[in-house]
Formats: sequence, C-alpha cells, structure tokens
Amino acid sequence: MTHIITSLCLRENSCMDVCPVECINPGESAEWPTYYIDPATCIDCGACVPECPYHAIYPEDEVPSAYAAKGGELINQLGLNGHYESTNHRKENIVLETTRALNPGETVNLRDSVQANYNFYK
Repeated sequence: MTHIITSLCLRENSCMDVCPVECINPGESAEWPTYYIDPATCIDCGACVPECPYHAIYPEDEVPSAYAAKGGELINQLGLNGHYESTNHRKENIVLETTRALNPGETVNLRDSVQANYNFYK
C-alpha cells in the first residue's frame, strides 16, 4: 500500500526532501496540480506525513471520504480557478490557479485523490 497526497496539497515540497526512495513527484501542469507518490516505489515509511504543513498526506486506506474543514484550508484540484501564491521551505515561489478556500464545517471527499494519484502513474 502507498501513501496518497490529497488535494489539500499546496506544493510546499518538504515531503520530497525527506522521502528515502524519492518516490514523490510534482505534477508539472495545471492538469496535475499537486504532488503524487509513485505506488510502485513507495515503501510506506510515512516519513512524508509529518513534513506536510497542510496535513495532506494519508496512508491510502485512511484517505477521508468526508474531511471536515476547520475553515481557511485550501483545496487544490483540477477544475478550480482560485489563485494562490506563496513560497516553499526552499524560498521558491509557488503559484497555483487551481484552488478554493474551504468553509468551516464544509465536508469534502478527498478519496478522489487516490484515483488521481494512480492516473498520474499510468
């Protein structure tokens, strides 16, 4: 089983730095807005999980189908058109045009990220 980076990912990329098998890859276009974990390479060590400041990484069987937002989190997925800018831990610019703010108590299905991850590696 692999870990999954969900649509809560805002491409901070510290997860890539700690992965001992280098199985985390960035999507390179608006079609692939987050990062993805290669299921054929992932050793399920979980080193990436505590590195994510957005709590976007879960073991595949624990990805929530009803994630309850606290409010203020951003979701990043194809089809959204919100603008987000920041810098990652390496001081590199992050610009996303595929985000939307979640409202307090809003429930979103993050399980779509599982299939997106597998589609990325087809």
